[in-house]
Amino acid sequence: MASPSPITSAFVDDGGDLVTFHSCCTLASLLPPSISSLSVAMASSLMGCQLPLSLQKVLRLSAAGCRFSSKAAPKTQVDFEYDGPSMKTTVPGPRSQELTKQLGGIQNVAAVNFFCNYEESRGNYLVDVDGNRMLDVYTQISSIPIGYNHPALHKVITNPSNMSAFVNRPALGILPPESFPDKLTESLLSVAPAGMSRVQTMACGSCSNENAYKAIFIWYRNKERGHNLPSEQELSSCMINKGPGCPELTMLSFMGGFHGRTMGCLATTHSKSIHKLDVPTFDWPIARFPKLQYPLDQFTRENAAEEARCLEEVEDLIVKWRQKGKPVAGIVVEPIQAEGGDNHASADFFRGLRNIARKHGSAFLVDEVQTGGGATGKFWAHEHWGLDDPGDIVSFSKKLLTGGFFHKFEFQADQPYRIFNTWMGDPTKNLFLCEVLDVIRRENLLDEVTRSGKTLLNGLCELQTRFPGVLSAARGQGTFCAIDVCDETTRNKILTAARNKGILLGGCGDRSIRFRPSLVFKEYHVHLFLNIFNDVMTQFK
Repeated sequence: MASPSPITSAFVDDGGDLVTFHSCCTLASLLPPSISSLSVAMASSLMGCQLPLSLQKVLRLSAAGCRFSSKAAPKTQVDFEYDGPSMKTTVPGPRSQELTKQLGGIQNVAAVNFFCNYEESRGNYLVDVDGNRMLDVYTQISSIPIGYNHPALHKVITNPSNMSAFVNRPALGILPPESFPDKLTESLLSVAPAGMSRVQTMACGSCSNENAYKAIFIWYRNKERGHNLPSEQELSSCMINKGPGCPELTMLSFMGGFHGRTMGCLATTHSKSIHKLDVPTFDWPIARFPKLQYPLDQFTRENAAEEARCLEEVEDLIVKWRQKGKPVAGIVVEPIQAEGGDNHASADFFRGLRNIARKHGSAFLVDEVQTGGGATGKFWAHEHWGLDDPGDIVSFSKKLLTGGFFHKFEFQADQPYRIFNTWMGDPTKNLFLCEVLDVIRRENLLDEVTRSGKTLLNGLCELQTRFPGVLSAARGQGTFCAIDVCDETTRNKILTAARNKGILLGGCGDRSIRFRPSLVFKEYHVHLFLNIFNDVMTQFK
């Protein structure tokens, strides 16, 4: 996990002066501020050389306490985006409440936050049906890659040659369109993880992992047999859910992990009890995931010992479950446990885990459903581990717009219909993904994410020094960041207050706030967010 380096930021103090200071992530490493005062006029002149009037207004906002702003992040405003939040009602507003009541007569609406006006949403801003415009730092649970209504994606819709793909959805497993191989090569295979040249598309994250598990079990049994020809006993016994046709193989997962809500995935999901309550499941091994202490540089020895204990437990479980006659066919892990609380581990931990899987003949599945697509500053979060052979299978969805999994050749299904469903994904999503990848490369968005993420993490760390009784443990890679709140009730109140101020955030774990902006979330968006979030936090000081 990258440690944030000192950066120069700025705020407008109560006297109206633009003050620069150095910000570091840890209180221990915070440097004495280097301060230089400039008149507002001079500051406006300096900023005016680079920034549009709308952003200058944002940077000159004043309020109680210090406010974050940036004088080092020139705004390269895209044509289709708004210049800031605009709130007309509390959220949900009256129209959203009316629609929630209407939908409630049809289906469960307990999780609905508010209703959206996607036609008016632009870039990093989500507009609701009551006309409230919010800076979206959550992006549909981390699934919007380049913002709302990006012109490049509108171009896909208006291209006449794409019309057939939108009108005729094929059963890809049996009747794919002529363009499908080329589009897969142009989109998904162009970002294939190291050592993987094959990809199986699916519709969502859960079905991606569910079918990846099946691929692992099929691979493992063929390895045990020494061939792929099942016996008559295996063929008949599997039809009544008995062995040997339905073997007692297992997947090892981690406490705090989230891999989906389908039956197999749910057996490896351990983030919230409500996901699993009342649903029968498999008896599979569960290991502890490291609980790191922050700031990282103050707990180096303790965190290394914690990771060593967790790796030792993984190896012990593999041995014990093999002795029980339930061998561990595969290990599944997220590079960052997102839903479970944005729990991180070091690259050394993951390298050790990869070695344990290889040593014991277990497949290694890296679940990049939420971390994949660039939010950590690299296209795949596992690239931070520095491995040439990071895994056997990598699953994906969300920011890649389609679901699926990359895999090594030996995990290819050995017969038709073993890894299968009607649609096997959606070829229109590959059309969109081609454009998304082109925008990422053309605009160097991974570099942007690294810069914005450094500014965001340093800003969060500065906020936790201002509000030490409320905020703690700021952490992240790229813009994939989080911070802990003192308790769940306060966390939920902060999320509501921020939303009513025009900032859309999400919770995770017991008491964390997670930040999941799009890849076009620039440094000036970061400082706009930090300004407003600072004001929100003054209510909880």
